Amino acid sequence: MAGDSKTEKATPKRRRDERKKGNVLMSKDAVAVSTLIGSLFMVQMMSGLFLEQIRAFWNVIFTYMGTETLTTIPLVFQDLFKTAILTFVTTVGPFLAVTAVLAIGVTFFQTKLLVTTEPIKPKFSKINPLQGMKRLFSLNSVIEALKSILKITILLALIYNYFRNVALSFARFLHMDLAQSCSILFRDIVTLVTQIAVAFVVIAFFDYLYQWWDYERKLKMSKQEIKEEYKQMEGDPQIKSKIKQIQRQRAQQRMMQQVPQADVVIRNPTHYAVALRYDQFKDNAPVVLAKGIDELALRIVKVAEEHGISTVENVPLAHALYDSTDLNREIPPDLYGPVAEVLVYVLKLDQKA
Repeated sequence: MAGDSKTEKATPKRRRDERKKGNVLMSKDAVAVSTLIGSLFMVQMMSGLFLEQIRAFWNVIFTYMGTETLTTIPLVFQDLFKTAILTFVTTVGPFLAVTAVLAIGVTFFQTKLLVTTEPIKPKFSKINPLQGMKRLFSLNSVIEALKSILKITILLALIYNYFRNVALSFARFLHMDLAQSCSILFRDIVTLVTQIAVAFVVIAFFDYLYQWWDYERKLKMSKQEIKEEYKQMEGDPQIKSKIKQIQRQRAQQRMMQQVPQADVVIRNPTHYAVALRYDQFKDNAPVVLAKGIDELALRIVKVAEEHGISTVENVPLAHALYDSTDLNREIPPDLYGPVAEVLVYVLKLDQKA
């Protein structure tokens, strides 16, 4: 049916619900590329330290060669084991730490620090053969397969181009010492890995665009789903309470904006305040523009004083006006007399002023 077609953008509630399920926008290629670049950077930065540690480790091994006896073999192995652990920690440790931090950081950056166990919970759909077949032949599977083929093709092309350019120069290594030949070979390999990283960055960029498009497509809702969601939200007491609170706040703001139009504010000392307007050309009787108790009453009086509007203390009249008249309504006839007296009093004060 036309009403069931998912053509509408996802609502904020739908996005929050999907986020709770762990369904967020994330490109795995972006994580892989960041770790590749970080690894390349660490290899370049730590190459000297790596060689020094390996050289020191082999020096220790050569020092112990030929000196072992039946009584010293356990101590030698213990010392070699400690040296091997220390060498591993000082060389491989920073490398692994940086790549792990990059992988976690890029993942959290994409998911906006989302931590949830929903994706790892056991679900029947994950072991359902029909669902598995659908996932196997879905658009995502086809895209992932094409991406894998593209990555392998680029990787093989770059490696082939590298060996085609440098294979003939391998013969020069015969006339160099080991350190110099290894240095040249290391620079060539770093250049090759840099080219691979640049190519994969481009792939990751387009993969992120595709993941964003696919994520938004999957989140789309039908008009019927939006209607059902709206009904559910309307039935939520918290949502209703929040809506009423916002409505009250906006109504109070509109009411306070009308106070400067009043002719007089009738109040008791602190608890009640009612702002009245009387325009003989527009109004048949005085109109209540604003009313409030306690804090709101004090705000009405403050605004009135800021705009030079007279305030009159009349406890019974303030109570009667507050209880009997709604906002933007004319006062009842039985209050014409007392209100008229107040208006005449205010008019005389204005004339004197």
